[in-house]
Amino acid sequence: MNTALSFAMDFGSYAIKGGRMYYAWLLFLAFFILVGSYTAYIQFTQGLIVTGATDQVTLEAFFANFVFTAHVAAAAVLVVAPGYFYHRKDMKELAVMGEIVAMVFVATGITFVLFHMGRPDRTWHIIPGIGFMNFPNSMLAYDTIVLNVYLLLNLIGVSYILFKKYVGTFHEKQLAIWFRPIVFLAIAWGPLIHIVTAFVLASNARVGMWATAVLPFAFLTMAGASGPALVVLIFLLARKYTRLEIGDPVIDLMTTIIAWSLGILMLVFAAEFFTLLYPSTEHADSLKYNMFGHNGLNMYVPWFWGTIGALVASFVALLFRKVRHSYDRLLPMVCFVVFFAILIEKPMILVFPAFSPTPLGEYAEYHVTLIEFFNVLFVWALGFLFLTLILKGAIGILTGEVSHEKASASS
Repeated sequence: MNTALSFAMDFGSYAIKGGRMYYAWLLFLAFFILVGSYTAYIQFTQGLIVTGATDQVTLEAFFANFVFTAHVAAAAVLVVAPGYFYHRKDMKELAVMGEIVAMVFVATGITFVLFHMGRPDRTWHIIPGIGFMNFPNSMLAYDTIVLNVYLLLNLIGVSYILFKKYVGTFHEKQLAIWFRPIVFLAIAWGPLIHIVTAFVLASNARVGMWATAVLPFAFLTMAGASGPALVVLIFLLARKYTRLEIGDPVIDLMTTIIAWSLGILMLVFAAEFFTLLYPSTEHADSLKYNMFGHNGLNMYVPWFWGTIGALVASFVALLFRKVRHSYDRLLPMVCFVVFFAILIEKPMILVFPAFSPTPLGEYAEYHVTLIEFFNVLFVWALGFLFLTLILKGAIGILTGEVSHEKASASS
């Protein structure tokens, strides 16, 4: 018990230590958390009426951002799998960082779902035994299960590895008998959070744009691009500003995954666009509205072409060795563009335009309210705050700067 307490205290004290840039980043996040706390209070007391949701567009920005967080959570699978399947020592040592990213972004996604519910205090209604989960009839019940199980699996993995490394008893050949099955189960479980989320959308008969068999594959390829893009940015920052050693082959592997994922995503987009646009039936109306607008309603058009252009440009850029090996300049820029392009794609291409035309033939634009906007920033700020602090503490343990032996010696 004393060791566990020492682990928590040493981990936390190291996590909050840093230079001016580190504290500036924490203060930046704290500002949006402070403002968002007030706007969250307004929404939780007044309800979803303070968002831009209407009878025509019933899903707000919270749901769109939730879908994106499921993509990024795939980072754990794409960092852990090479280490354990192909026995790459350099990747296996960094697997815990990928699991931290997955853990935090699943938790962030669940937070977005709570905002999407409007009244998170009523969450108990879906708890088995207390409320009614409606399993197996509801696809949302499946999504609730896969998200929470994935969160639990990564939490177990992160806690076990970091604690073992902290006390100095982490040896690859002497791991607990249950740990390796947990790792492989997490790897197998990762794609489920994207597939089931895609099924949640595809099961909505009112939105024809989501009724496509390629939606799960589009989600998986976007996960393969956005998750590793964030991981690459984290790895580049970690090896520049900390003592953690991350070799170029690790960055190169993640960059290759991003390039392949973007290439497959281009194929998925092309297949979907051709299938809808060539026959040009009423099933293509939502896509046409997104691409070209409708009777003066063209808010989504620049977002569509800008996002598609950014993804295509990023894919082409990664084909060049000079870009892939420009670790301090070009590669971070490309990863940043990939991450935010797929983030923007969720509300401005996937969710909002899909509700037009309505069953009555109405076309509508979704306008995010100021309260909704700051609530979205509030959740993202919380997510990145926890991501920063947990990664900082983990790096201290991985580099040996934080250990039970040093804590005992200093006391």
